[in-house]
Amino acid sequence: MSRLQLALNVNDIDEAVTFYSRLFGAEPAKRRPGYANFALAEPPLKLQVLENPGQGGTLNHLGVEVPDVAAVDAEQGRLARAGLTSVDERDTTCCYARQDKFWIKGPSDGETWEFYTVLADSLTFYGEEDSPACCGGNAGEAGGPAAAPAAPCC
Repeated sequence: MSRLQLALNVNDIDEAVTFYSRLFGAEPAKRRPGYANFALAEPPLKLQVLENPGQGGTLNHLGVEVPDVAAVDAEQGRLARAGLTSVDERDTTCCYARQDKFWIKGPSDGETWEFYTVLADSLTFYGEEDSPACCGGNAGEAGGPAAAPAAPCC
C-alpha cells in the first residue's frame, strides 16, 4: 500500500501529539524524543511531526511511502522518464528508520518530495553516527528538505 506522507515542523512535540491523536482518533505508530509519526489507514496518510521550536506550523517535507524497494525503483524510473531528476539515498537511517529512498525537488518553491520504503526500525534518529547527513544531504541541496538550521530535517 502506498500512502502520502506529510512532515510538519512543530514547536512542542507533546502538544502536537495530543492534538493529532484527537484529530485522527489514533495514537502515534512511533514516538521518540522530538518526533512522532502517525500511520493512518483512513485517510491513508503517514503524518510525521518534528519538534523544531520557532518553526511550528511549517512544512518540513512531503513524501510518498511505498511498500518495498521494488516500488521505490519503479517510482524513480517513472519520474526519470517524465524528465524529473532525483537524488538517491539508499540504505540510510533517518527519522528512526533505515530506509531506501530518493528525493525530487519541486520547481520553484523548493518543496521536496521523498519517495521511500522503511527497511527496519532504528533506535536513533540518524542511525549509529547520529549525524544529520540523511534527508537528501544538506538542506537546500537538490532533493534535500529545507529544514530549520540545527534542527532535524526529517
